Amino acid sequence: MKILRFNDLIAQGQVAGKRVFIRADLNVPQDDAGHITEDTRIRASVPCIQAALKAGAAVMVTSHLGRPTEGDFKPEDSLAPVAKRLGELLGRDVPVVANWVDGVDVAPGQLVMLENCRLNKGEKKNNEALARKMAALCDIFVNDAFGTAHRAEGTTYGIAQYAPVACAGPLLAAEIDAIGKALANPKRPLVAIVAGSKVSTKLTILQALSSKVDGLIVGGGIANTFMLAAGLKIGKSLAEGQLVGEAKAVIESMKARGAAVPIPTDVVTAKAFAADAPATVKAATDVADDDLILDIGPQTAALLAKQLMAAGTIVWNGPVGVFEFDAFAHGTETIARAIAASDAFSIAGGGDTLAAIAKYGIEKDVGYISTGGGAFLEVLEGKTLPAFEILMQRAAG
Repeated sequence: MKILRFNDLIAQGQVAGKRVFIRADLNVPQDDAGHITEDTRIRASVPCIQAALKAGAAVMVTSHLGRPTEGDFKPEDSLAPVAKRLGELLGRDVPVVANWVDGVDVAPGQLVMLENCRLNKGEKKNNEALARKMAALCDIFVNDAFGTAHRAEGTTYGIAQYAPVACAGPLLAAEIDAIGKALANPKRPLVAIVAGSKVSTKLTILQALSSKVDGLIVGGGIANTFMLAAGLKIGKSLAEGQLVGEAKAVIESMKARGAAVPIPTDVVTAKAFAADAPATVKAATDVADDDLILDIGPQTAALLAKQLMAAGTIVWNGPVGVFEFDAFAHGTETIARAIAASDAFSIAGGGDTLAAIAKYGIEKDVGYISTGGGAFLEVLEGKTLPAFEILMQRAAG
């Protein structure tokens, strides 16, 4: 993917004295009192900001936070807590600028945070007049927000159209490289794990991957639907019976290529969906009418782990069981530890997947952890994300 990279511009000495507008993804969770509860995204944005400052740029950074109403500021929509945390990480004050669209006063070596960009009227619908005004604020636009790369909004697409220079920040560039390595030119065998509660939310991903991957591991409620497609009984487990035909089509698509969708041979069941519900391991053929399947069984987990250990590339989206309940977490833990131990290049994304990675402490053993939920899924679907598209257009001149 041919795009301009911010790090290259710095290396070429093209950033000193320039006004740099960075679109970061600083949409972090907060508690009821407004305190940030998890700051991964803020920490991930630091290298780009530091690089711009070190290069002698006048730096503006903005992000969305939550789902504010355009044109209607409320204190809880403010990026002030984010600016405070960023200031702690950088060791400097980060002033917040409100009503910034018509002009920002920032000098080389200075950093300001522009208030929540989704408060600007026209941001969500990528209004051209707004995009042109924002583009006029800078000499260089840097998109470093992969989490919003699937949205064509004012600060993710429009500004990139009209800014004198538009490029990818280090975080976005790293995502592009990792995605290319995993999907565009993967080391084989390529194995994908797609798990979650519903086939319907990931059907297009399953269909897209079934024509690319050498192994397609399904988990969670999705696996239950595939078990139905394979003629197995699943009791009262979560599944989508109306999509059995689509599941069969994915199985056949894989089979036609000499690949497979492994169907669980054993499962962990309970009579109720609860952390303290007694867990029973049983053969996939022995599921009772009142059983809930809440995890894959140890035999299935061991077979899948063996497949992952032999993979060249692994794409992971979703835990394979109700890993929040320890009795039903063994399948996900086995998968996670196999990925960590495998020599394969691995890329993982999605909120629950990141929670599983954190739970088992394997962050350093995953090749690349994607910061974007919806954007990551759309890439797996084979879509070209709007933010990538506009940066490629600008790079092509």
